[in-house]
Amino acid sequence: MNKKKLFTIFLSVSLALPSLAGCGDKDTDTQGTPSITQGAPEDTNGAQGDNAGDSGADGETGNPDEDGNPADGTGDGSSEGTTAPAIEIQHTRDLSNPNASEKAQLIYDYLCSVGGQGIISGVEESPGAASANSEIQYLKRVADKYPALRGLDFINDDFDGVVKRAIFWGNDMKGLVTIGWHWGTPPDGIGYESSKGSVDMDELLTEGSDLYNAMIAQMDVAAESLKELQDAGVVVLWRPFHEFDGQWFWWGKGGSEKFIALWRLMYDRYTNYHGLNNLIWVLGYSDQVKKDWYPGDEYVDICGADSYKSGTRSALYKVVSGYAAEGMPIPLHECAKIPDPDKLQEEGVNWTWFMTWTISYLKENTKEDLEAIFHHDYVITLDELPDFDALLAGE
Repeated sequence: MNKKKLFTIFLSVSLALPSLAGCGDKDTDTQGTPSITQGAPEDTNGAQGDNAGDSGADGETGNPDEDGNPADGTGDGSSEGTTAPAIEIQHTRDLSNPNASEKAQLIYDYLCSVGGQGIISGVEESPGAASANSEIQYLKRVADKYPALRGLDFINDDFDGVVKRAIFWGNDMKGLVTIGWHWGTPPDGIGYESSKGSVDMDELLTEGSDLYNAMIAQMDVAAESLKELQDAGVVVLWRPFHEFDGQWFWWGKGGSEKFIALWRLMYDRYTNYHGLNNLIWVLGYSDQVKKDWYPGDEYVDICGADSYKSGTRSALYKVVSGYAAEGMPIPLHECAKIPDPDKLQEEGVNWTWFMTWTISYLKENTKEDLEAIFHHDYVITLDELPDFDALLAGE
């Protein structure tokens, strides 16, 4: 695909999908369906992190199988009476990486085209194989829908598990994948509590220092997992160093200049050294959105924020949009209460996606609200995504 070529694809798709068998301090079967053996390995690190341990109370989720996949894979997540927004995919922006894959650019074009036409539904999974599908199962039970976007996290160094679940969601289920990382404090930190630690940012960013070398070694471990996803054809909405401007994680505690240097270092190493061309770089502000933290258009593809407040977050949207380059997607990366789709349209608040954060935050939305939201014509669910592989193949 020539990135410079303007192309238009009219989509009004409601794909017949198979059944799914298978941060910060916050106030196949044999007929071709995906196998339920896809997913995560046994969780050996424990379910730490934001909201850990809540695997779906009230009996709303079934017990996952031994690989951590939903045990209630009935239905296709779709429902009569809903219509996907008709998204006209236009190429208006190149990805920051000039060597980005065709599929990454196509997905990016889709994301750039969604704003104001619809909002992509997303949910962050709970960490660890035992509870990773709590949210997916819960939505299936209360709304008979699956989210279009699945959020994963390399927290607790669960690299193998995240890769397996991402391949399952991205390839078998044809969904969108975003990955973040509650990266423990270098040189050897692991887990959520460690991610809130402190580090000497001057030494960390001094090439050749022991701390620098240890950080690069950790960074390269994550890169190898992202390479596995590249080899599998999975495009990743890569959201490292989230909520940096909140300064409660180690990567933000050194201030804006040190953060920007760290972001650019990772971008350069992943893009130019490791050749990761399947990444779409997502910059995730906290709801404070402090100035002077933006790494630059040449290092960022998507710019958004996290907010656990309620409503459309119109003021937050406007502030973030002011830092983003023209035409960039603007997502609500993390939330509890999902914005009312009708009010989003009325107020012209064009979040590209929303992503609720694990099961207890998801449950801050009533069952009735979730059913209404996930069946709303403005909200894009899994069954309403285009098949990006088919589009690339000209089908």
